Amino acid sequence: MKLLQDKVALVTGAAKGIGRGIAIQFAKQGAHVAFTYLSSVEQGEALVSELEAYGVKAKGYRSDASNTKHAEELINAVAADFGRIDILVNNAGITKDNLLLRMTEEQWDDVMRINLKSIFNTTRAITKLMMKQRSGSIINITSIVGIKGNAGQTNYAASKAGMIGFTKSVALELGSRGVRCNAIAPGFIETEMTGKLNEEMVSGWVNSIPLKRTGTAEDIANACIFFASDMSSYVTGQVLPVCGGMLT
Repeated sequence: MKLLQDKVALVTGAAKGIGRGIAIQFAKQGAHVAFTYLSSVEQGEALVSELEAYGVKAKGYRSDASNTKHAEELINAVAADFGRIDILVNNAGITKDNLLLRMTEEQWDDVMRINLKSIFNTTRAITKLMMKQRSGSIINITSIVGIKGNAGQTNYAASKAGMIGFTKSVALELGSRGVRCNAIAPGFIETEMTGKLNEEMVSGWVNSIPLKRTGTAEDIANACIFFASDMSSYVTGQVLPVCGGMLT
């Protein structure tokens, strides 16, 4: 039997990158997958048929989780379309890097809104549903930058560190109702975003990684499968770095 057989998962920001990888691996493990996209419309629409090829139900929703009303409507729509939601993966996020002295208020606010307010909106909206079910797994995709910091990313690091505190607090609040909340902290992962970096920069990153390679979206998805499945039924409030040893 597949690890996520007939579970219903909602993955935010899944049109590309890590989110897309998570959605595909969930479908391979038998989960029905709802996902969101915003600007990447064609990629989002194409993902539906790719997921359905694994014999599961799939549906994409064009939604902005940083908008409170949109987030509430999203949760209600997914619950109506799929009957329940067993897994929520808060993956949507952006970067707007700059040195602190040059960072604009807009760059700070945009990153906080998309990265941090989004998980507040979706998690709050799904809480009553999961409490009523007396089951559920919430997985927040943070970053090792939220643990160790990174020059030129004060906004991103602060948002990802906030996600960690949020994760632990939600775990304490919802544990007695059978709802778990954990976080995954990716390191240097190959995505469309990192593909734009110059070769010298990538080489510098790889040399600092004990495993001497970059990670893949599948590496993050495998960790998500653990937290989403019954294998982690006694795990909540934890942060799992998936970084090739960068934090060692």
